[in-house]
Amino acid sequence: MRGGVRSTVVVVTWRGRAHLTACLDAVAALDHPHRTLVVDNASDDGSAELLARHPSEPDVLRLPRNVGYAGGIAAALRRVETPFVAWLNDDAAPDPGWLAALEDALDADRGAWAAASAMRTPDGALQSAGVRLTADGHGADITDPPGAAEEVFGFCGGAALLRTAELRAAGGVPEEFFCYYEDTDTAWRLRLGGGRVVFVPAAEVVHLHGASTRPGSPRFHRWNERNRLLALLRCAPARVAAAELARFAALTAVLPLRRLRGAPVPPVNFRLPLRLRVLAEVAAMTPAALRARRAPTVLDRTALWTRWSGR
Repeated sequence: MRGGVRSTVVVVTWRGRAHLTACLDAVAALDHPHRTLVVDNASDDGSAELLARHPSEPDVLRLPRNVGYAGGIAAALRRVETPFVAWLNDDAAPDPGWLAALEDALDADRGAWAAASAMRTPDGALQSAGVRLTADGHGADITDPPGAAEEVFGFCGGAALLRTAELRAAGGVPEEFFCYYEDTDTAWRLRLGGGRVVFVPAAEVVHLHGASTRPGSPRFHRWNERNRLLALLRCAPARVAAAELARFAALTAVLPLRRLRGAPVPPVNFRLPLRLRVLAEVAAMTPAALRARRAPTVLDRTALWTRWSGR
């Protein structure tokens, strides 16, 4: 199905001057009509001037402070008027046929509410073919390529296409997450609303990965651990959410004993100050998470968990 502009490509950037031009050049070269909306998270590295000079003349929403990737997508969603909205990292460069392939996949399957891209590293290795749900509730990138239009649990938020109305009906984007797990949480809620997610191998994107945030850094682990627990509180069966929260707290409680016994310095995500901060933030954010949990659902949480966890 072809027509006019049906997709808004949302690019969220923060201090992305080093890679933003490559992203915008690739978006401008898409062989399918679209609107480009760049959310600038109060960058102070000259990104604003770069955006003003770029020949594609993208629409720009400049925010007064950095609200992260989740906050940027949420801010953009309020301004999207097209049936589809694409999420795209500022360190990603889509192939010319990327958007057409995603739109075609959603046109071919009305029950699919989101489409995941084939995200590759610069050397061509497959980085993500969608997201799977692990046995402990993590969202993990699929790196074994599934078949064309195969259903997957979720999508990597670095490059995906979603139905705008269905995304809004599912509660939009959890902007309080700042970054990480906003995509897994959104996939959960789309599925609870009755939608599905498909992988589109023809929708290829080259992704630098971690250009704005450093995977493995304390901030990465803080957001990753916190938002996994919040997503479970918002979306998963109550027994699963409670068990994972209890397990996280129990592991945190025994860390001082390990240190007294002279155990080696643990990885960043097992260091006591970080884990205590995660627990404090989860406690503060739990009331809002439980309010979000009360939203009406079409499918059963336990049935979804049973089907998708550990695959």
